Amino acid sequence: MYMVASLSKRILLIGGGLLALQALVLYLLGQPWICTCGTVKLWISDILSSDMSQHLFDWYTFSHIIHGFIFYGILRLLFPRLSVWTSLLISMGLEIGWEIAENTPYVINAYREQALAQGYVGDSIINSVLDTISMMLGFFLARRLPVSVTVFLAIFFELFVGYMIRDNLTLNVLGFIYQFDFIHRWQSGG
Repeated sequence: MYMVASLSKRILLIGGGLLALQALVLYLLGQPWICTCGTVKLWISDILSSDMSQHLFDWYTFSHIIHGFIFYGILRLLFPRLSVWTSLLISMGLEIGWEIAENTPYVINAYREQALAQGYVGDSIINSVLDTISMMLGFFLARRLPVSVTVFLAIFFELFVGYMIRDNLTLNVLGFIYQFDFIHRWQSGG
């Protein structure tokens, strides 16, 4: 019993330390703690708003949940004997690494070349940390749900968000790699 409590305490400390490190690095990169508008909102739905990625949750929260599905699945396939807690910490490291990279000038400028992110300035620290927590939610959902339900949810999220805002994880990754004219026109409303 003592070993389980000790392990849980260690996992919480390491996980909390990773989140604190994420916040610190983003702060050092010059990202604001909260929206520069001075308020904190639960949800932002206007994809073209300067508030996008500045508040608690937005349309891209679904992408971060899918990250959790993907990280859990890949780690279970490649390293089936790895403990769930070690897998979670690795997943957090991957997500935090992305969140930090995503807020560097290079990536911010690369996103600005996409149709829907022309005014993107990076994430607020609170939004970025909650993106990581959303990934953790996806990780634990993937752990608990049958694979078929997890795959269904990932596809549903992609289609739903794609329909609602003409963007999603798949289109975001494609746009980062190569700008397809027909996708750019569609996302621009053409």
